[in-house]
Amino acid sequence: MISELFKTGKPTLSFEVFPPKKTEDFDSAHEVLDSMAALHPDFISITYGAGGSRAANTIELSSYIQNTLHIDALAHITCVGCRIDYIKKIVDDMKKNNIDQVLALRGDRPRDMTDEQYESRDFRYASEMTEWLKKNTDFDIAGACYPEKHFEALDTDTDLRNLKKKVDAGASFLITQLFFDNELFYRFLGAAREKGISVPICAGIMPITTAKQLGSTVTLSGSSVPKKMADIIARFGDDPDDMRKAGTDYAISQILDLKAHGIKDIHIYSMNKPQMTAEIVNAIR
Repeated sequence: MISELFKTGKPTLSFEVFPPKKTEDFDSAHEVLDSMAALHPDFISITYGAGGSRAANTIELSSYIQNTLHIDALAHITCVGCRIDYIKKIVDDMKKNNIDQVLALRGDRPRDMTDEQYESRDFRYASEMTEWLKKNTDFDIAGACYPEKHFEALDTDTDLRNLKKKVDAGASFLITQLFFDNELFYRFLGAAREKGISVPICAGIMPITTAKQLGSTVTLSGSSVPKKMADIIARFGDDPDDMRKAGTDYAISQILDLKAHGIKDIHIYSMNKPQMTAEIVNAIR
C-alpha cells in the first residue's frame, strides 16, 4: 500500500500520467510508462476522464502499471454527476484488475452534462465518496488538496475545514494541486497542520514548457503565477527549446527548494513526457 511507504520516513517520488483517448494509442502509452518505470517512482497516479468518460482507459493503464510494471498504481476516480451504482461498477472493475489504491476526487462538471444528471449525483463532494469507499472497500484512499484553496471555497479556513472532513472520512494521504510559488505551499502546510491534518502531503509540481500550457493550466487549476514564472514566459515564450529548458529548470529549482525545507514527498505532473521527467529526476536525486 502506498500509505505504508510514508511510514518508513523515506522520501517518495511519484508521477501523474493520463490515459490515451483512443484504444489504438495504448502501445505508445505503454512505451511512455516503460520509460517512466526506469526512473523508479514509488507510485504512479493515472487521471480519469471528465465525468468518467475514459474510466476504462484509466483502469487499463493502472492495471499495466500495477500488474506488468509492478509499480503501485493510484487510479483516479471522480464522482461528479455519478450515481452510486456506477461507482460500484468502477470499484468492481478495479478489484478485478488488482487495483486497490485510488485518488478520490469530485471532478469538474463536464460541459455536456445536463442539470438533471448533475443534480442526481449521490456524492456531492469527494469527502462523501471517500467515506463510502472507506466503509465499503479495503482500498487505500488518497485525497487532493489546494495550496491556494479550491476555487469554489469561500476562504482558506473553509477550505481547510473541508479538507479535514476528507481526511477524517478516510483519506490516508494527500496530493496537492500544482503550484508555482513554494511560499504558498509552506503557508498552506503550516495551516493544515494547525487544523489537525496530520497525514502525509505530497507536493505537486508541474513543469511549464510552453506559454500555451501555462494559460490552460492556470485556467483549470486557479494557480497564481509568480513574477519569476511570468518573466520566464515573457523572455522565452516564443522560443520552444529555450522555453522548455527554462520551464524544466524552474520545476527543478522548486523541488530542490522544497527538499531544502524538509519536504520529502514530491509528485510530478509529468504530462506523459518521460524525457523531461527524467531530466528533473536526475537533477533532484
